[in-house]
Amino acid sequence: MLKLKMRTSNKADENYKKLAEMFPNAVTEAIDETTGKVVRAIDKDVLMQEISCKVVDGNEERYQFTWPDKKKSVLLANAPINKTLRPCREESVDFDGTENLYIEGDNLEVLKLLQETYLGKIKMIYIDPPYNTGNDFVYEDDFAENTDEYLANSGQFDDEGNRLVQNTESNGRFHTDWLNMIYPRLKLAKDLLSDDGVIFISIDDNEVGNLRKVCDEVFGNNNFIAVFPRLATKSGKTPLNFMISHDYVLCYTKSRHDIFIGQAFEDDSYKYSDEFETDRGRYNLKQPLDCNSISYSASLDYPITYDGVTYYPGSDYDKYLARQSGKHLPKDYAWRWSKDLFQFGLENGWIVFQNGRIYTKGYLKATIEKQPNGSYAVVKREKTRKMSTIDFISNDYSNDIAKKQLACHKIPARFDFPKPVDLIKMLLATHYDKDALIVDFFSGSATTAEAVFKQNLEDGGNRKFILIQLPEETQDTTYKTICEIGKERIRRAAKKIAEENPKAKFDGGFRVLKLDSSNMKDVYYNPW
Repeated sequence: MLKLKMRTSNKADENYKKLAEMFPNAVTEAIDETTGKVVRAIDKDVLMQEISCKVVDGNEERYQFTWPDKKKSVLLANAPINKTLRPCREESVDFDGTENLYIEGDNLEVLKLLQETYLGKIKMIYIDPPYNTGNDFVYEDDFAENTDEYLANSGQFDDEGNRLVQNTESNGRFHTDWLNMIYPRLKLAKDLLSDDGVIFISIDDNEVGNLRKVCDEVFGNNNFIAVFPRLATKSGKTPLNFMISHDYVLCYTKSRHDIFIGQAFEDDSYKYSDEFETDRGRYNLKQPLDCNSISYSASLDYPITYDGVTYYPGSDYDKYLARQSGKHLPKDYAWRWSKDLFQFGLENGWIVFQNGRIYTKGYLKATIEKQPNGSYAVVKREKTRKMSTIDFISNDYSNDIAKKQLACHKIPARFDFPKPVDLIKMLLATHYDKDALIVDFFSGSATTAEAVFKQNLEDGGNRKFILIQLPEETQDTTYKTICEIGKERIRRAAKKIAEENPKAKFDGGFRVLKLDSSNMKDVYYNPW
């Protein structure tokens, strides 16, 4: 019987939820003038700015995270551009067959162009943006000009035509410039993510606090998942005699949280094999069948006779008799399995009699489950574990390993803070979709591409990548830009994987696209 609703729904609540989903950065708190209490609210100035093509002024006090030129940063994210992506076949690998993309150009503009084709289709984004250490170069989006100039130019170059400037700590806008750089790019990135999408961002102490606030605003603080500390290097920096050897990986989702799967279970105790290994994997002797750490149950306190020997919980016949007469403790010895479950386990190779005790096996790829009709069955289920926030404190995920991985491709290029393949592989493996489309718009040495290749090879997935990188000049004589290094790394990584796995089928190609001005002219027509 259905219960009749005696009142209509609260339309204000429904409208608030809709606005909060569309514009999480407009969600705030304010003082109710009637009651004086803090209540939820929508920041009308932020909302107006989101739907306006000019800077909107507003100075009402409210809880918010702001910085100089933030509104112009919003404006930059929403401003249209007149650019296009031109294919470069001669630098591509398997141009017609591959689904992977390598795009050269300013990631802000490229992200805008991708909205047209990939809006809501990206399952995972990983980025490793400039950490703002005082020595980093950041994208200079010049907010000093007036609105018309700003929209026309989008702040793409400085007066000398340079796209990047060094953001030193002596700069009075040190944090402001970094926030103005990252904010519009994250807003565009959010729109690319599917509802079951996730973003991972590498960062260190210099901006982790600000980045958390920015991401809370862009993605919504209810979509914050975790901060993973990572061992960056064993040597570290030494300010004030402290050795700083770590950085972080932040994780936010677009909206859904049920997208993560367990990681491969690795345990050296699973070292035994039997006739069931093909189907169940190796096993360990999980634990004795008897225990005294659970509430006592008379139905679990029964004798077991096998091969002429009778076994009792606790291996003590006299105490067994005492328990049967009612003299037992609240927690006392009994078997962990019922009679029916034990009999099924015995008949199906799950029981081991050893040294006067009974043990149960624990298989890596199978378990016993009770069926709806009350019977038991062996069910294939590979053991997994939940990802931990301390998974990346091993040296396996450090920059030191990443430098060795890059060097193994014999590319004479120096990156101070590259990320290791296994770090990104682990992140890729957390998402349930093995056919996911992955974006990295600060791609650097192209570690993400190699990680996609290797994870696909490992779990049979068909992930594709879109890498974006500004063609920054290098000091290297062989490779003039970072893009040249990245493309060559992808070529060599794919070739090495193919040579080592001749029977494997994977997409090791990539199409090169380059950002360019559009030559399309305005078209006028008479609608009548």
